[in-house]
Amino acid sequence: MTSGSARTGLDVEVFGKGPDLVLLHSLLSDRGAFDRVKDALAASFRLHLVSLPGYGASASKQESTVEAYSDRVASDLKLKNFFLLGNGFGGFVALGVAIRHPERVAKLLAAPALAGFPAPAKEPFRVMAARVREGGMQAVLEAAIQRMFPPAFIAAHPDVVAERKRALAQADPQSFARACIALSNLDFSSSLKKIACKTLVMVGELDQTTPPALARELAAGIAGAQFRELPGCGHCPQIEQPEAFAAALRGFLAN
Repeated sequence: MTSGSARTGLDVEVFGKGPDLVLLHSLLSDRGAFDRVKDALAASFRLHLVSLPGYGASASKQESTVEAYSDRVASDLKLKNFFLLGNGFGGFVALGVAIRHPERVAKLLAAPALAGFPAPAKEPFRVMAARVREGGMQAVLEAAIQRMFPPAFIAAHPDVVAERKRALAQADPQSFARACIALSNLDFSSSLKKIACKTLVMVGELDQTTPPALARELAAGIAGAQFRELPGCGHCPQIEQPEAFAAALRGFLAN
């Protein structure tokens, strides 16, 4: 089933049976990025596939910080004691929910995320924001693909590349630009101690957008957090290695 904006303010696809599992997509994608794993996961969990503001039918409230996105998700979903997984931008939003609403999250999967970006890595987000504001989503589609997938995957899967470009082209340009700036300004390093739930940081070995070394630092900053690196994988493991992604998720949530 789909719960639309009239009920929650966010466009959320809800289906499956079991404990509540919220999935938050990346800046470079939409919730369709989870299509390759959602049916398998729905056998064990009640999935809440969120379209973040500016994607799908989720109207933006002009959120300008990752914290604002996190508060919007926590407020609109109105769930308690749920499992929360975020990929990329969704991972940062998920961190924010666990930091700002720790009583709500039972387990957290940042797949992947960082505490923040080093100075050189902030500039590409500012560049993407400027390009989108000037030329719309078409201006960043190729750059987005390069950030999402390793070169070998791009060469081997032109159908997936075309699918992801079509999906991202539907995003609201101004919301995308604000999210880029929000990521460039983010620094959760002093707040990680507020995360009280069991946490897994999962990252692809070949991820150039949220590099494994920095993802490992995030895990080290969260008390008791586990770290998992997926060999031969880039930024979107649920697309590149759906079976490994789902197995790692199930294994973590089962313990």
